[in-house]
Amino acid sequence: MKKELKTSRFDTKLSKTQKELFEYAAEIGGFRTLTDFVIISVHEKAQEIIEKHRSFLASEKDQEIFFSALMNPPKPSNRLKDAANRYKEAFKVNGV
Repeated sequence: MKKELKTSRFDTKLSKTQKELFEYAAEIGGFRTLTDFVIISVHEKAQEIIEKHRSFLASEKDQEIFFSALMNPPKPSNRLKDAANRYKEAFKVNGV
């Protein structure tokens, strides 16, 4: 039995300049139609964005650790406080 492919519609308005640019790129890029060019280009960009996001926070555990550290940062250690004081003295930083 053949699986039916569901589709949906995506409409957009472009300036004349944008449409001409996209049509030209589609033509020199060897795409059959402007629609093919747009769909393939957007698909590739979407995959790139998603992959970047996934590689940054690779797993749910990584996400939990990352966001927990942001939302509940540990108190500064004595070594960090000492380093901050040395920095202030060395560079005469006021109000920090």
